[in-house]
Amino acid sequence: MTISGLPGSGTTTVAKLLSDELSMELISAGEMFRQIAREKKLQLEHFNKLAENSADFDRLIDEKQGEEAMKRENVIVEGRLSGFFVPAADLKIWLKAPSEIRARRIAAREGITYEEALSAMKYREHSENRRYEKYYGITLDDLSIYDLVINSSRWSEKYIVEMIKMAVERV
Repeated sequence: MTISGLPGSGTTTVAKLLSDELSMELISAGEMFRQIAREKKLQLEHFNKLAENSADFDRLIDEKQGEEAMKRENVIVEGRLSGFFVPAADLKIWLKAPSEIRARRIAAREGITYEEALSAMKYREHSENRRYEKYYGITLDDLSIYDLVINSSRWSEKYIVEMIKMAVERV
């Protein structure tokens, strides 16, 4: 199974809850990216700038998540491009939410102002979209590969987990 979405859409929260509920291992592309940034002692925004100039960071993370998913059974792969890089996934999910809500979530999570979160989020999305198009020919506006698209601003994360569990039962 893959869970994807833009920053602040709730992918990490939902994936962790679902992993616990279904006793499935979680592979997080975002956590891989954040871990590399921490190792390099860089903030995400600065690490994104580095990634803009070198495809190596994105390719490493994107390819690794697909490889790791193929090695294991009963796994949830969470990441922006997971639906594309784990083609054999039984269920592909996209979480979406309006940018204002996502920015509020990011501000709360990161302990920054709404304005800072919105600015950083928009920059990051623009940067990632350019890279995904350039490196892979992927546009995140195309949701046709997803089996289930959920607006995470409408329901609690627990209710979203319940919706996904119902979908899992029917796959």
